Amino acid sequence: MASSEQSQPQLPTSAIQNRSTEKSSEVWFEYVVRVHPHHTDYAGIVWHGTYISWMEEARIESLRSIGIEFADLVNIGCDLPVVEISVRYHKAVKLGMVVVVKTRMANTEGVRLDWDYKIQSLDGQELYVSARITLVTIDREKGKIMRRLPPVMEEALTKLSI
Repeated sequence: MASSEQSQPQLPTSAIQNRSTEKSSEVWFEYVVRVHPHHTDYAGIVWHGTYISWMEEARIESLRSIGIEFADLVNIGCDLPVVEISVRYHKAVKLGMVVVVKTRMANTEGVRLDWDYKIQSLDGQELYVSARITLVTIDREKGKIMRRLPPVMEEALTKLSI
């Protein structure tokens, strides 16, 4: 490691650092993304908010892969808003690159869903971004946190923890 990297201050990313202590699935869902001009700033570097959009796309596709369509959740009166997000930017992604967004459900605590993310090179050799995003289930009609996950969701999410 270069000396300039060693002297960089550690950012307060407790959610990311606590990952190893929590029970989580070792299976990562992979979502491949090609960087287009609208993802970047004028210097051709991916804008920081774009990474968050990619993470949401990966999470939605991960849920779809186990039979949960987000539109169906909305139709039964459920929403999954983000209540906490912790992102560490390790290295810039640039225009024209192809990267993989990896996601997995880290744990569920009642109606709280924690998701881990890694944005990496296709070969896994370069780590660009790591993150944790926490969602809660909300009853859309009442605007309140649900006491428990909808049964269809609870059943499907067990597939992610196998």
